[in-house]
Amino acid sequence: MSKIRSRMNRRALLAGLTGSLVTAGTAGMLPLVATAPARGTELSFSRVDLRGGHDADLAGLLPDVADDQSRRFQNAINDAARAGRILRLPPGTFVVSNIDLPDGARIIGVPGATRLVYGGRGHGMLAEGASRIELSGFTFDGANQRLGEYVTGLIHLRGVAEATIEDMELSGSSGYGLTLEASGGRISRSEISGAGLSGLYAVESRGLSITDNVVRDCANGGILVHRWSVGEDATIVARNRVMRIAARAGGTGQNGNGINIFRAGNVMVTDNHVSDCAFSAIRANSASNIQITSNQAIRSGETAIYAEFSFEGAVIASNLVDGGTVGISVANFNEGGRLAAVTGNIIRNLTTQGPYPAEYAGFGIGLAIEADAAISGNVIEGAPKWGVLMGWGPFLRAVNFTGNTIRASGAGVAVSVVEGAGAALISGNMFDDIPGGAVIGCRWNEVVTKDLTKVGAGRFKHLTVERNAVA
Repeated sequence: MSKIRSRMNRRALLAGLTGSLVTAGTAGMLPLVATAPARGTELSFSRVDLRGGHDADLAGLLPDVADDQSRRFQNAINDAARAGRILRLPPGTFVVSNIDLPDGARIIGVPGATRLVYGGRGHGMLAEGASRIELSGFTFDGANQRLGEYVTGLIHLRGVAEATIEDMELSGSSGYGLTLEASGGRISRSEISGAGLSGLYAVESRGLSITDNVVRDCANGGILVHRWSVGEDATIVARNRVMRIAARAGGTGQNGNGINIFRAGNVMVTDNHVSDCAFSAIRANSASNIQITSNQAIRSGETAIYAEFSFEGAVIASNLVDGGTVGISVANFNEGGRLAAVTGNIIRNLTTQGPYPAEYAGFGIGLAIEADAAISGNVIEGAPKWGVLMGWGPFLRAVNFTGNTIRASGAGVAVSVVEGAGAALISGNMFDDIPGGAVIGCRWNEVVTKDLTKVGAGRFKHLTVERNAVA
């Protein structure tokens, strides 16, 4: 009888619990019976839980030991990739080197707690010819150890179709922090610091996105997007913070740039904050169809924003430049540099002191422009030499300069009046506190006229100077 009573009591208890759960769910309280998840939850579940994981400690890896664990780490990566699983690293420090990433390698650590240290003697991480590589959530310290000659980055991805680098910290590389060679994908929410060359080097990219990263305290460059020959690249560089970039290898502009685009066409550089670079905040060399928009360029050592050499097509708009020897330069018509719209920028607080002895027109210039360009809606303040340099010798053609404001500068617009210079329209601009004249004619670096807004503009048939306000 007692056994029967016991079984009945258990049944009653279970029935009561079930009833209370149903009642709670019906009453609007949190139900313990699972309902269909929201769309965001479904995506998270499908991306992580369904494809499974592989815990590193189960693969023989031990955190916080002095021994080099490269062999164990490599085995763990290979096993996880072969099984189509994520390798999840626990908190702690692991000394590794010469790690090869197989196709499908997916490694996730605990942000701020999982740390790899490069042990030297070759490379850090290398992937070649993979369809997909994913790295997330761990720190990789290069420990300033020398890299082998066959790689340039602490993490070097070569020919990876879809690379995903997220929530990473890369520091102390003797070369580049991260190299992507002939690869695509996205680099986001990561921090790269203390690189002996540059923070991030992407060459021959295939639709790469570089977004929401911090790149700081690197020896020769911040974010580099290059190609071996001129061609379409289509990389997007957006919402990054780049700061304190040196030029320890020297030169007159090939090093020391926050964001450097070289030979790469159709690139977008937008919404970045770039400060304290030895040379340019943003430098585009032979990069056609470049868009440089809505960036902040603060305390640049040379020209803050540069589009130079053999490019065709540059939109430079809505940027704020504070500090530099030249604010914005769209130059080298002699090399084929042409076709630009420069609109809505603020340029201020320029200096005549540069990182090397002044050449050509020198320093202390707000904006330099040469060919096939519309310049409008810009405000230039505090250019010690000239607000605008328009043309260089005979290299001037089809420049429309309207609706701009120049104030507190040595002179307003210095326009070329050399034989062979092409047409320029200077109309409807505001000049204020310009002791050297609002519009002056120059033969290269020599001023040869008085203020052309007052007298003498008519003798230069290639110039139209009209309806400007001089305060």
